[in-house]
Amino acid sequence: MNVTGNNCSIPSAEYQYYLFPAVYILALFVGLPGNLAALFVFTFRVEPRTAFSVYISNLALSDIVILCTLPFKIHYHLNRNNWVFGDFTCRTTGILFYANIYMSICFMTCICVDRYMATVHPLIYLRMRSLWCSLVVSVMLWCVAGVAILVFILMGPLKTIADTSGSLSCFENFNKNEWENRLVPYSVLSLIFCSLLPSLIILACYPLAARRISMIKTKTAHRAVRVIYVILAITVLCFLPNHVVYLLHLLRRIEIIKSCSSANAIYDARRVTMALVTLNTCLDPVLYYITTSHCKWKRIKMTWLCGRIRRRTEPEPEHNEKEVTGKQSSIFSLQHININNANSNL
Repeated sequence: MNVTGNNCSIPSAEYQYYLFPAVYILALFVGLPGNLAALFVFTFRVEPRTAFSVYISNLALSDIVILCTLPFKIHYHLNRNNWVFGDFTCRTTGILFYANIYMSICFMTCICVDRYMATVHPLIYLRMRSLWCSLVVSVMLWCVAGVAILVFILMGPLKTIADTSGSLSCFENFNKNEWENRLVPYSVLSLIFCSLLPSLIILACYPLAARRISMIKTKTAHRAVRVIYVILAITVLCFLPNHVVYLLHLLRRIEIIKSCSSANAIYDARRVTMALVTLNTCLDPVLYYITTSHCKWKRIKMTWLCGRIRRRTEPEPEHNEKEVTGKQSSIFSLQHININNANSNL
């Protein structure tokens, strides 16, 4: 049991030793394949490249970075919150984890704005949409995140509250000096520009786009509102609880909230919402594969199966003409799918 600066004891919360490994392992098994596939498809297979596909690729990349830090976190919690990989690794994995959570919501905000403009202001969108514009926005976001990460790491070791059991904490239980000198500025800027502002944009875009959708009946419009539905669901389920609880956690650490019972409640809520925010890496593939027309997996699977059956039932080489015709038909089917996918509005 740890003791805070106000002499409030924080419960050990035994459940976290099982909750976090279970959630993180689920995220790795579900989220990693889905995000790797999305990164490959939307980066190398989708043609022509659009702003939507650029933002999706970057969202998948930020999720992959989060997932790459999870094996360290799994070991940490299975080892009863005792970090054994050194301070530099702790700083690096910790800041990469949190920075890319904020990058995820920033790229989801970009996607939401892109779909909002395509639906509500189509004429302006046609004039403004540019692959270069989305690339510049993405590069700027990564540069800002990269500078913040580098500065945080170079500021040196993180000092934590001593644990009576002798365990070494990683990226939690910081002492008062760390909060005052390093964490408060990062936390305030992150909450304003990477939590509050993106969440307000997403929550504002949704009703405006939905109202517009009710007046038009095109497939593009309905696809756009499905994208916004999924983003809204991920935001409400995964991100908003984490943002609200982190704000309370910040108020607690700067001693605006002083009640020990409140501190314990925030401590428990913080762990639950951290698990929820990690699950966005599992839900983002839903955004990739359900709300776009690129991944008509059923049709592709049927074409592939038909091709296999056709090859197995083809006669011997003397019937080359029929074999060539069958292969041409299979190739035409795949080309037809690719043409439909390329012509769909991302």
